[in-house]
Amino acid sequence: MEKGIKIVTIGGGSSYTPELVEGFIKRYDSLPVRELWLVDIPEGEEKLNIVGNLAKRMVKKAGLPIEVHLTLDRREALKDADFVTTQFRVGLLAARAKDERIPLKYNVIGQETNGPGGLFKGLRTIPIILDIVKDLEELCPNAWLINFTNPAGMVTEAVLRHSNWKRIVGLCNVPISIQMGIAKLLEVEASRVHVDFAGLNHMVFGLNVYLDGKNITPDFLEKMTKHKSDTMKNIAAIDWEPDFIKALGAIPCGYHRYYYKQAEMLQNELEEAAEQGTRAEVVQQLEKELFELYKDEHLDIKPPQLEKRGGAYYSDAACSLIDSMYNDRRDIQPVNTINNGAIASIPDESAVEISSIITKEGPKPITIGDLPVAVRGLVQQIKSFERVAAEAAVTGNYHTALLAMTINPLLPSDKVAKQILDEMLEAHKEHLPQFFKEEVLS
Repeated sequence: MEKGIKIVTIGGGSSYTPELVEGFIKRYDSLPVRELWLVDIPEGEEKLNIVGNLAKRMVKKAGLPIEVHLTLDRREALKDADFVTTQFRVGLLAARAKDERIPLKYNVIGQETNGPGGLFKGLRTIPIILDIVKDLEELCPNAWLINFTNPAGMVTEAVLRHSNWKRIVGLCNVPISIQMGIAKLLEVEASRVHVDFAGLNHMVFGLNVYLDGKNITPDFLEKMTKHKSDTMKNIAAIDWEPDFIKALGAIPCGYHRYYYKQAEMLQNELEEAAEQGTRAEVVQQLEKELFELYKDEHLDIKPPQLEKRGGAYYSDAACSLIDSMYNDRRDIQPVNTINNGAIASIPDESAVEISSIITKEGPKPITIGDLPVAVRGLVQQIKSFERVAAEAAVTGNYHTALLAMTINPLLPSDKVAKQILDEMLEAHKEHLPQFFKEEVLS
C-alpha cells in the first residue's frame, strides 16, 4: 500500500488528459496514485509537454505527492505499472477527417466509429494495441489495460481474440452519459438512477430504468418521447419518432441514430460537412483553442471548455472503474468485457458492453439472458462486423476487409463498399502497412 499506484496513460498528450488527472486528484484518498506516466509518440511531443505541464500544475495545486512523468519511451513507462490506460488516435485528427469525408462522397455516413470510418479506425488501431499488449506481457504482466481508444468494442474484441491478454476492460462514456441524461430528465440525483445496460460499444441499449430501486421503464419511455432529444456533442440531436421509442421498449444510445435514422443523419452530415467541415475538422479547431488554454502557466484546473469535446463524464467513468477495481468495490458499472454467457446470442469469448460487477479480478458481467428480439439482429450484425474487421486488421487481408465493409449495415452495396475500401486504403496507406506487404517485397 505504501508504494502507491503506478498508472501509465498511452496517448498522454490527448486533450482529455486533464480530465483524467482531475479524476485521480479527486479520488486520491481511496486511489493513492504515486506515479502517473504520460506517454506519447514524437509527433505528439509538443502536445504531451503542454498537457503534461498542466497536469503537474494541477497536482501541485492539489498539494498531492503524485509524480507526473512525460516520456516518448513506452517501455520505460510500462515497467511494473498497475494500470495502463490507452487513449490514442493513429494518424491523429487528420486521419479521422478522411474517415468522415471519403464515405460522404459515396452518400454513405462518414463517422468516427460507425460504418467505413469505424472500420478504418479499427484497422489502424488494432495492430498498435496488440503491440502494446506484447510490452505489457513482458513489463507489467499483472497490470490491467483500460482501453478508451475507439472503436473500443472492436479493440477489446481484437485483444480478447488475437492475443493471450485477458486483463483488458474497454470503457466508453456513452452509458454514463445516458444515465446522467435520464437523471436530468427525471430531475433527480444521478445516484438514485440505475440502468441495466446491454449490447455492444456504441450499440448499447438501456433495457431497464430504476429510480430508487423501482423499475420505471415504461413511464420513463413515455416521458422521453415528450422531450427534445439529448445526445453526445458529436452526434446530431435529431428527434426520435415517439411511437418508435414506445414500440422499441428500450432506450437507444445516440449512435443508434445512424442505424434507425440513417437517411436523416446522412443528410445532416452532408450539410454540416459543406457548411462547417466534418466533425474532425471542427474538433481540430476546438483542440487548437484547448491547447492554447492549456499553455497558460496560470491555469491549474481542467478548463470547462473541454466539455465541448464530446467526452463528458469520461474521467468519472475511467477513475470510478480504476478505483472500484483497486478497492474491490463490487459496484455495478457498464464496461466492455468478455461476454461469458451474459448475453445469450453473443459468443462467450466475444466482447460486449454490459452492466458488470467491478472486482479486483476484473468485471463480472451480469447475465441478462437474451436481448429483446427487436434489437438482437442488429447487435449480432455489428458483432459479426467487429469480428471480421478485427481479423482484417490482424491479417492485412484485402478480401477480409472488403467483407467487413460490406456486411456493415451502413453500406448500401458490395460495389460501393469496394469503392470506398479502395479509396480509403490508399488514403490511409501510411498507417496500414499490413495491407501493403507485397509491395514492400517486390
